[in-house]
Amino acid sequence: MKKVNVILLLAVLLSPASLVADSFTISDIRIEGLQRISAGSVFSVLPVNIGDSSNPEALRNTARSLFATGNFNDVKLLRDGDVLVVQVVERPSISEINLEGNKAIESEALLDGLKSSGLSEGQVLKRSTLEGMRLELQRQYVAQGRYDATIEAEVVEQPRNRVGVNILINEGNVAKIKGINIVGNEAFESDELLDLFELQPSGLFSFISGDDKYSREKLKGDLEKLESWYLDRGYIKFDIESTQVSITPDRKAVYITANVAEGEQYTVDEVELSGDLVVAEPEMRKFLLVQQGQMYSQILVTQSEEFISRRLGNDGYTFAKITGIPDIDEKTKTVDLKFFVDPGKRTYVRRIQFRGNTRTRDDVLRREMRQMESATASNSKIQQGRIRLQRLGYFKTVEVETPEVPGVDDQIDVNYTVEEQPSGSIGASVGFAQGTGLILGANIQQNNFLGTGKRVGIGINFSDFQRSANFSYVNPYYTEDGVSRGFSVFYRQTDLDEVNVASYSTDVYGASMNFGYPLSETQRLGFSLGVQRTDITVGVGAVQEIKASPRPIDGVTTVIDGFDEELQADTLRAVEEVDFFPRADLPLGFLDQNGDAFNTFTVTTSWSQSTLNRGQLATRGGSQSLALEVAVPGSDVQYYKLSYSGQIFVPLTQSLTLRFRGELGYGDGYGSTEQLPFFENYFAGGFGSVRGFKTNTLGPRATPAVQYLTRFPQVGVDGSGVPIFDNPLSYIESLKDEDGNFVGCDPLAPIRQSEEGEDIPPFSNTGRLFCGQVFADDFRPFGGNVLVEGGVELLFPLPFIKDQNSMRTAFFIDFGNVFSSDCGPYQPGCKSVELGELRYSFGVGLTWITGFGPLSFSLAKPFSEGEFDETEIFQFSLGQVF
Repeated sequence: MKKVNVILLLAVLLSPASLVADSFTISDIRIEGLQRISAGSVFSVLPVNIGDSSNPEALRNTARSLFATGNFNDVKLLRDGDVLVVQVVERPSISEINLEGNKAIESEALLDGLKSSGLSEGQVLKRSTLEGMRLELQRQYVAQGRYDATIEAEVVEQPRNRVGVNILINEGNVAKIKGINIVGNEAFESDELLDLFELQPSGLFSFISGDDKYSREKLKGDLEKLESWYLDRGYIKFDIESTQVSITPDRKAVYITANVAEGEQYTVDEVELSGDLVVAEPEMRKFLLVQQGQMYSQILVTQSEEFISRRLGNDGYTFAKITGIPDIDEKTKTVDLKFFVDPGKRTYVRRIQFRGNTRTRDDVLRREMRQMESATASNSKIQQGRIRLQRLGYFKTVEVETPEVPGVDDQIDVNYTVEEQPSGSIGASVGFAQGTGLILGANIQQNNFLGTGKRVGIGINFSDFQRSANFSYVNPYYTEDGVSRGFSVFYRQTDLDEVNVASYSTDVYGASMNFGYPLSETQRLGFSLGVQRTDITVGVGAVQEIKASPRPIDGVTTVIDGFDEELQADTLRAVEEVDFFPRADLPLGFLDQNGDAFNTFTVTTSWSQSTLNRGQLATRGGSQSLALEVAVPGSDVQYYKLSYSGQIFVPLTQSLTLRFRGELGYGDGYGSTEQLPFFENYFAGGFGSVRGFKTNTLGPRATPAVQYLTRFPQVGVDGSGVPIFDNPLSYIESLKDEDGNFVGCDPLAPIRQSEEGEDIPPFSNTGRLFCGQVFADDFRPFGGNVLVEGGVELLFPLPFIKDQNSMRTAFFIDFGNVFSSDCGPYQPGCKSVELGELRYSFGVGLTWITGFGPLSFSLAKPFSEGEFDETEIFQFSLGQVF
């Protein structure tokens, strides 16, 4: 400013004598020194024009006007004959602003603050603005408790009269709260009140929570909580008289003091409704939470206002205003409440619009609406539309706005804004495994196929031992009323000629058609008709529950190479006395009773209910379903399966939610089928079940198959190295007891004695008395007809993740197992339903909605595992949500 004054003085008072002393008529005005600013901008602010008479006063006003624009560092007024010459030196423009050292406040927020202070790229640099900017940034950091933050501005000259501004920030440290005092409280202890505060004095875990870092905004919020605490407990005249924030000289510690006046406690006397009661008073009184005799509570007053407003909004009074007016009686310490109702005009919906649905067709969203265009506006129907869109699972977020139509006071538009998210999964696999060879697979599951809202699934898998294909289609709006229709076809073939990796193989193909009928906004009935053909081929090692053993091996005789024909004939005659087929006291396998090919016709009826707030990764509400599947008479096997599943979300805080889930299942045969077919068994373990245990490995195990030995014991070799076998006749005779009964061919005997007198466990071929051979040395999962499982999860948000709608994390406890009501006599791990046999695990899990579908991980620690259980601490899955 000093330089400006000097220039003004020189330009006006010390200019040529002819310019100052003598007046002249201005014949022209010439401007010199302009670089960026147009001449027109300068002429527009000049107080003199061509033809005016110049004088010292006019010249002074001209200089002041040019300096007032803030665009010039220097201004000179000269005379060239009758021409007024205006020489200017422009101030530089800001070409760039660089921020360094800021972490607590994002650069974008700081630049917005600078722009509001007049400092942004393209603006003229003003030294006074720089100082104001420094003070503004200092204020922002002080509001965060960073009292020792420093701001320095550096101006770097650049070509063409431009400058760059470098702002160097030292954010310093947040001052720690050493003490918070509340003065004037008598009704409540200070500790009780301080528990309401987010800010807390430094404690043992403050370095984790950060609750001891002072912030002006947080203090303001804490004081509002304190005020609400008193107002909700009858202290209607409560007041925070003053607040002091003191900082230590080293600027590292803060002490906070709040002085309060509690006042007296008041109760509610009369509660009245007044104004234009467009809805009957008895109906409106249902929404009054404040009742006579209660302690006055501001939150109940506010909620009553909101509930009445919503009720009126359901009748089209979208802009209704409800005001609770307290009338305080100091003598009786009571409050009379009068709720004044101003319904305004009834409003109508002009137009319903959708934004953000780049993939999903407009009609898919519109059919979920319960609010119609040109109809009376209803808040509940508008919100119901938002909830229905969220439950589709296509959208990450759904927001709704109801702006007024310009120019009218009784119409609104309803605008839904959605953010789409992946609503399906796609996967492909290529692999190679010893014994199975090349493995190829591809699958697509799309719940919003091409934006039509239809569900389509396609899967193809191929390997040396298995081929499978499936296709499914569901139209959720087969009719306009929401009746759904779908169908599926599938084929699966396993071939044990290539590799003996299972005790049985199946060739299965079939199809089904299903319908769904809406009962209400949250409930549906489902019906399904299915037909399936199952062909089962038994391998060499078929387990006992499928086909009982011991039995001869297909295609192999007991004739031993190296024996003469007469000995072979004797051997065959002797072997005929041996029962190669299951003993009479051993149970028959399922295939022994029912054959190995089945045509099945099923009818399934289901009921489902859902109040979930979202289709994927829900956090509120609940869902449950009950289904009964029956293989009807006329099927080769007759059975039924009754299944129930449910979940409920219980919010604990704004960010913490408990999820309870459970699943039950029971199945059995009926009619000519004595038990549930083994290929319809329930399984447990893995994602969606009991994490920490391998998928489908809990519950009953299969009893391994047993075969007769195909060769007799070798007792040595001759001089030429040719094996010498025990005489078959004597070997078979050795299997008989002293009464001539065969006792050696009982591989399922619990305990036998070897020749040395040692115990021989079941399924062993050690010792002369055993003529059986166990073909499976492990006990494979077999499943059961009873399923019990559930779990509890604590859902919590991940820190530093902005988009919590596409990611969910949880601590969990899972439990469950599979049981059987028809265990075999030697079936390992088979139990009837016993709570003591439930398996448990605990751990942490994460699900992330990606472009390829849900990606889930879990780390789990099993406990109470049984003898045959298989554990797996780390598990992951693509396409399945926990």
